[in-house]
Amino acid sequence: MQRRELPILLFTALYIAAAIPAALRTGSGEFVFYIAVLFVLAAFVWAVHRKVGLTSLTLWGFSLWGLAHMAGGLWTVSESTGVLYNLWLIPGRLKYDQVVHAYGFGLSTWLCWQALASSVGLDRPTFGLLTLCALAGMGLGAANEIVEFIAVLTIPETNVGGYENTGWDLVANATGATLAAVLIRLLSPRVRA
Repeated sequence: MQRRELPILLFTALYIAAAIPAALRTGSGEFVFYIAVLFVLAAFVWAVHRKVGLTSLTLWGFSLWGLAHMAGGLWTVSESTGVLYNLWLIPGRLKYDQVVHAYGFGLSTWLCWQALASSVGLDRPTFGLLTLCALAGMGLGAANEIVEFIAVLTIPETNVGGYENTGWDLVANATGATLAAVLIRLLSPRVRA
């Protein structure tokens, strides 16, 4: 482990250590399940990092995504709203949940680009490669929806929502993945002829 990784691991371990008793205290079987999923995702990101050397910004980004997810399901905003995931940031238009989805699967697209670029020695993204990475990010978002579906089937009284929520989650995932691909292209160093 490198020195730059230690603060990220400690920060992540601290909020997970706080989330476990919070989920148990509230009786949220859904979030006990999601904490287990978080461990699997952290192991996946760590494995990719060990192979391709993700940037510190990416590692911090994933840690913050985990925190946003834990806060979303465990932090009660009000009696009427319930947990943070139900909070409308723009009433009737944009929920906290959708922002977390867009952020997370935009970040997943960025991870896909870093893994692809490192694996084949790329330094300049092309439209085709960025499209591939965005589609991979959306595919990871669809896998997340499968995890949410498993939670609905196996855990009574989840806060996942119905078909419309799943549709908006997929739209948010696609928005985040597309925005990430555009940003990767815009922020990549220009190649001089």
